Amino acid sequence: MNRILIIAPNWIGDAVMSQPLLANLKILYPQCQIDVLASPWVASIYRACLEVNQVIEAKLEHKKLQWGLRKQLSKQLEKNQYDTCFVLPNSLKSALIPWLAKIPFRIGYRGELRFGLINLALENPSKVNRPPMVSHYLALINTLDQSIAADSNHPANPRLKVSTAAKQAVRSKLEAAGIYAQSIYVLCPGAEYGATKRWPAEYFAHLAQLLINHEPDAHLILLGSQRDHVMGELIQTEVKNASQIHNWCGDTSLDEAIALIGMSKAVISNDSGLMHIGAALTIPQVAIFGSSDPSHTPPLSDKAKVIWLNLPCSPCHQRECPLGHLKCLRDISPKMVFSAIQSLDSFLLTPNH
Repeated sequence: MNRILIIAPNWIGDAVMSQPLLANLKILYPQCQIDVLASPWVASIYRACLEVNQVIEAKLEHKKLQWGLRKQLSKQLEKNQYDTCFVLPNSLKSALIPWLAKIPFRIGYRGELRFGLINLALENPSKVNRPPMVSHYLALINTLDQSIAADSNHPANPRLKVSTAAKQAVRSKLEAAGIYAQSIYVLCPGAEYGATKRWPAEYFAHLAQLLINHEPDAHLILLGSQRDHVMGELIQTEVKNASQIHNWCGDTSLDEAIALIGMSKAVISNDSGLMHIGAALTIPQVAIFGSSDPSHTPPLSDKAKVIWLNLPCSPCHQRECPLGHLKCLRDISPKMVFSAIQSLDSFLLTPNH
């Protein structure tokens, strides 16, 4: 196997979870070249994967066929003479490009009437019995080599590498803001999925105050998308030491966010793509879960601590609380999260002033 194309998933967390697939392909086929076709939304993740030769960005939009663009891309990709393609999304349209590009082996899960488009297919597990996402993606290798499933020596935890260019850009940004790089914590208050994954903004503000009270020289950087910027402003206004809270939600590229997380003392986040980035960079972190299931999408790092109440109504996997109380998140107090942070190695290195 010489040239492999990966059709990337559309969520940041899922993209991170796919990295062990790439790592294991390089173990199986050390000389292979792996390229990734990805939307701009997740392309940065694959730029942080050492196994990737080239990231091909394409503005493929959710729920749009974009037939002309797909035909154009397939003609370009056909010239690369890929012998194998792993199609990670389950949609019909995600399987069109490798089929049009005449890639001989097209591997993925069955879904959305794409019979023939995927010619090495695995049965898609039900939502009830679905495995963790890393295992879900790794299982696709079984179509090529059954030994991976039985061999525990193969890497199963995602690992990312921060680029030198991203590090330099972030250090310049920190210097311009007067922030000492060794004193930053990263807070990620957003979650693209919906409200049932977002710990309340006022709780993040309370937690921020507890952190600053403990470590007066600390700077807290809020990361997220542009949609999270208003939430970041609310957190800023509720903290007395507002000059030490930096609302960079929507003001950093994903490459920069990866670099900032990589140099932080700790990350506190909801179950989100940024949570998975923190784990893949092995940064000490506390991950707060509400409606989702930490057994399915956990932060895969021995430096991560998960807080999940496991209420009788959870995981419900709903975007809005069906019972209207959001107790799965509201009953997690800032003091509970602060206590979890106190148990992190990076925190113990910093005495109270």
